[in-house]
Amino acid sequence: MNSIATTCPKVSLSNGLQIPILGLGTSHDGGYSHDAVLYALRECGVRHIDTAKRYGCEEQLGKAVRESGVPRQDLWLTTKLWPGEYGYTAAKKACRDSCSRLGVEYLDLYLMHWPDAMVPGRSNREVRVETWRALEELYKEGLCHAIGVSNFLVSHLQELKEDCSVVPHVNQVEYHPFQQPEELVEYCRQEGIVFEGYCPLAKGQALSHPTILQLAHKYARTPSQICIRWSVQNGVVTIQVHQKREDPGKLSSVWVPSGGERHGGTGQVA
Repeated sequence: MNSIATTCPKVSLSNGLQIPILGLGTSHDGGYSHDAVLYALRECGVRHIDTAKRYGCEEQLGKAVRESGVPRQDLWLTTKLWPGEYGYTAAKKACRDSCSRLGVEYLDLYLMHWPDAMVPGRSNREVRVETWRALEELYKEGLCHAIGVSNFLVSHLQELKEDCSVVPHVNQVEYHPFQQPEELVEYCRQEGIVFEGYCPLAKGQALSHPTILQLAHKYARTPSQICIRWSVQNGVVTIQVHQKREDPGKLSSVWVPSGGERHGGTGQVA
């Protein structure tokens, strides 16, 4: 099995940091597997892990990272701020609380989870701006090495650009063969925002599609590997949840882009 740590390309953010193009996702509703995370880190060389306060597994994930023995500086850890904690003061506290639960001194990437706020009597735009300014300060303080958003549309990104000083480094959005938001991808490319995709298997729907099954047979890969490969080949930083111990190993067999292949993402693939 090839180690992802040595074969996985990285994508450059606008601030010069490089994020691995493949990431191991976690989620709520049974989407966290301690054994799968340990196996991914120890045996497969996975070095990019994505989580969120909302998923309720930051503490468990921190434990797995420590048990893995992988040095902190070799990992890319992303977590997200839930709208219930939007606002300047609440966002700053939530970030520090996430660091505490994960057992780390800094986050590689911190994302606003959704564009909609949950603050009665205040506009979404007003709350987003106030929250983003907190993230800008956390970034300048070094607690977050990069900051970004998730599920933001072009209009949300345009407002943030008008109201704030730091353009998001990343926008994480659902992306798979059945959902290709080309206008959003192009906008992110133009603004230097790395486009990151989750749900590359379309919540399993893509695995039985005739074209994907045909490609899987042609290239002797699984349908999930075809979907992830398609996303990666488009230059999209791709996050896939794995719930079984053996699942992360399949990432090691996903082809990695070579110089002659198309990269449709927003960052520079290294």
